[in-house]
Amino acid sequence: MYGDHDTVRKILTETGDTWAVVGLSSNQARAAYGVADVLQRFGKRIVPVHPKAETVHGEQGYASLADIPFPVDVVDVFVNSDLAGPVADEAAAIGAKAVWFQLGVVDEAAYERTRASGISMVMDKCPAIEIPRLD
Repeated sequence: MYGDHDTVRKILTETGDTWAVVGLSSNQARAAYGVADVLQRFGKRIVPVHPKAETVHGEQGYASLADIPFPVDVVDVFVNSDLAGPVADEAAAIGAKAVWFQLGVVDEAAYERTRASGISMVMDKCPAIEIPRLD
């Protein structure tokens, strides 16, 4: 519902390969850690975004999206739904081309606001599940 097949495909294949993963830390038990690994295996550059600014999967971390000193194509959001809207707004502010809210992360107002601003968005889906499904 919040990410038709064409939008999912566009984000995964055409939007760009630099993915900021908000909520990614070195905690291997967290879903973000495994999803970031899958994204890397499919050729994406991951950028960890977490208050600890840890290096994860060999990539330098940053405390916020605003701290990243280079362009980001997609912002992948692994935070609670009540915190996700402001992250989508930050993604727009840094010029991201797309926002991806992970499984279980839902903020309908943020979804509408982000898409209305011309930014592609998927919500309540996982790229690690979707990317292997591509033809």
